[in-house]
Amino acid sequence: MKLIVAYIQPQKLNAVKQALYLKEISRMSITNALGAGQQGGYTENYRGVEIEVNLRKKVRIEIAINDSFV
Repeated sequence: MKLIVAYIQPQKLNAVKQALYLKEISRMSITNALGAGQQGGYTENYRGVEIEVNLRKKVRIEIAINDSFV
């Protein structure tokens, strides 16, 4: 048995779930997460103060499957 962990963009979640359902993989755990990846951060103004945002919203998917599905 293998545990697969993937971090994806929140807007890609439905497409990933549909692709997994087509492969008959329906048991998964999905968690909201924050992370810093290759896209880096950005700055924004909040009430007149410049804030650097370097953690972006992600979705963490965990799938436990048999070796034959890997």
